[in-house]
Amino acid sequence: MLTRLRIKNFKAWKDTGEIRLAPLTVLFGANSAGKSSLGHLLLALKQTAASADRKRALHTGDDSSLIDLGTFVETLHAHDKKAALELSFEWSTPHRIEVQNPLDQTQKYQGDRLSLMSVIAVGTNEQPVVRRLRYELLGAPKLSATLEHESGKPVKLETDPYKLVRAVGRKWPLDPPEKFYRVSDHSLARFQNADFLATFALEVERTLSVLSYLGPLRDHPHRTYGWAGNTPETVGPKGEYAIACILAAQSAGRKLNRGKRKRQQAFMPFIAQWLVDLGVIDSFTVKATAPGRKDYEVRVKTRGGLTEVALPDVGFGVSQVLPALVQAFFCPPESIVWMEQPEIHLHPQVQAELADAFISAVQAYEHGRPRNVQLIVETHSEHFLNRLQRRIAEEALRAEDVAIYFARPTTRGAELEELKVNELGDITNWPDNFFGDDMGDIVARMEAASKRRVGR
Repeated sequence: MLTRLRIKNFKAWKDTGEIRLAPLTVLFGANSAGKSSLGHLLLALKQTAASADRKRALHTGDDSSLIDLGTFVETLHAHDKKAALELSFEWSTPHRIEVQNPLDQTQKYQGDRLSLMSVIAVGTNEQPVVRRLRYELLGAPKLSATLEHESGKPVKLETDPYKLVRAVGRKWPLDPPEKFYRVSDHSLARFQNADFLATFALEVERTLSVLSYLGPLRDHPHRTYGWAGNTPETVGPKGEYAIACILAAQSAGRKLNRGKRKRQQAFMPFIAQWLVDLGVIDSFTVKATAPGRKDYEVRVKTRGGLTEVALPDVGFGVSQVLPALVQAFFCPPESIVWMEQPEIHLHPQVQAELADAFISAVQAYEHGRPRNVQLIVETHSEHFLNRLQRRIAEEALRAEDVAIYFARPTTRGAELEELKVNELGDITNWPDNFFGDDMGDIVARMEAASKRRVGR
């Protein structure tokens, strides 16, 4: 789970400042305020980690990648080639990491939180090059490792307080960093006791591998869906694999509940019950079109409806909210899910109920164990926020398990402000025009009505 994030010189952001990330993190803000670009950078990190090209510091994307950010220079704030993209993030690990110096048994470090800071600058042919990366294992005592790659100077690797010992006869110079987070195997081989840095790199890859993304524009509903028994990694950025995910989870016998000591259900009825509780339908099933076929159809009954109908024959909202629900519960335990506007096409009451579904997603258990899923949600819904505040006041959600931010564009670049929510669900630092100028509209309407009355 990501716990902290900070980004400098990226897109609209000169400096995001320190961002606290909670199990449920919610981003509000004006259009073009830079909210989406934060998620897009994480996707770029994910596709960089998955790339076979270890020499590419940052894979900014192409037509076949998760995200296409353009050229590296285009990603920099104000396209300033002299600026460097600086990213730092901290995350908790599912298992405690232990580092013990094989040459000195007294040097032992352990912790369940890691941080990485990487500085990426414009290099030859305007390609990204890593100038600095720094790891910290946040335990007691803390262990740090820093790799410096300044232009025209030898690469340096320093650890503190851990002491690296060079292998006998291995005097070769260190390689530049690989990707934005790796010390090369060739560089590690120069030392007798540097293998723990490979473990840190694997933790970066593990964390980014469980990051998924659902965009704001979702697939149109189909009359039939194909499924041949495969298990998709996610519902897809447009929710195109949502039905396949339901069928795969159901076939695998996955069972979830909405929280500790709550009733356990198989995956398909679990999702169906949430759709009913959201108030969008009365029933939901996925059935094969005929025995032995690989084609499936979604049958739903709307509220007040007398018969089941196909998914395209009901309101658009069902097909739009379904991928958000499925991904929140289908993703593996310890996953990070970034969603844009999951409330799109939904009635205000359903938007509020969706907040309950997401609260459940971060509290859910699967086969008796907590899933520990993290949701990062971009939304414009005040109804979603109101429900979060209510649940905090009702003690159904801890205030520390939610982080709420407001993004605004300024002449100095985008700014991000955390909203302070107390244990009663009150926000103590409401930004101006958080949901537009509601009071201004009310005053203007009253003034217009008064003028019309005078004119009669």
